[in-house]
Amino acid sequence: MFEFCIDPKIIEGFSWWSCYLTTGKHLYFYGSFFVVFALLLFTVPLILIFAFAGAIARKSSIFPIRWFGILYTSMVRGVPDVIFFLFVPIALDQGIEYLRHKAKCSDWTESIRQGNDFVVCQAAKMPLGSSDQWVHEAYGFFTAALAFSIVFGAFAANTIYGALNAVPHNQLETASAYGMSRHQIFIRIQLPQMWIYALPGLSNLWMILIKATPLLFLLGVEDIVYWARELGGSKSERFSSYPHSDWRLGYFIVLLIFYLILSWVSEIFFKRLNIKLSKGQATLGSSQ
Repeated sequence: MFEFCIDPKIIEGFSWWSCYLTTGKHLYFYGSFFVVFALLLFTVPLILIFAFAGAIARKSSIFPIRWFGILYTSMVRGVPDVIFFLFVPIALDQGIEYLRHKAKCSDWTESIRQGNDFVVCQAAKMPLGSSDQWVHEAYGFFTAALAFSIVFGAFAANTIYGALNAVPHNQLETASAYGMSRHQIFIRIQLPQMWIYALPGLSNLWMILIKATPLLFLLGVEDIVYWARELGGSKSERFSSYPHSDWRLGYFIVLLIFYLILSWVSEIFFKRLNIKLSKGQATLGSSQ
């Protein structure tokens, strides 16, 4: 990046560090912090969609829908998160490729399942081999975000289900007596008031979601953990212009500070949000 970085072997001190910290790989490392924020911002709406769908399904009077809601929330909670994080992207990828294979390769005569291998025609591959690198990265990020959303959506569904039930029943009965429909009661009475009950659980889930973001590394996404391992590992003069010993501890300390600051800011935000939502709310369980 700087003119004096042409030959790193002849520089030292501040100049050496200036060159080292502005290499192309370090720029990817800095950009990977935005990957974490992008994951959080992208998954939160999806998590809430899955959560409300699961909670409403559990409250449904239609047995198959209620059974599906119970199955979704119970099954995801009962299986280790890592298994779902690895299973969902693979299942989604193979499901899409299977449908594309059936649509685009009708003349295919071989079996798709060949032992442990899943084999489809080239036209059905997702993404296509001829696609740009950013397409592959975006596709991997999308499948990873979907996996996060399904898992944390199940936990959030239980929180929202409990919050909906915590709204004082006498308010619901009064609204019904005034002729409000079930839809109006949900939109005007239950939904506005349930947030004060759901916020403590949702804020805890947010903290857990933050701590789970390093799992992106397991899903093939080049996140901050990937680049910390890559840059912090020892480098020799033969393979690097900036040789150094094992510096992974230093890089992971940077990640530790980053996550502590993010958690601290989140706590302040949720504390203020809780105070704001608590104003004017009748939250006593005795009123039920």
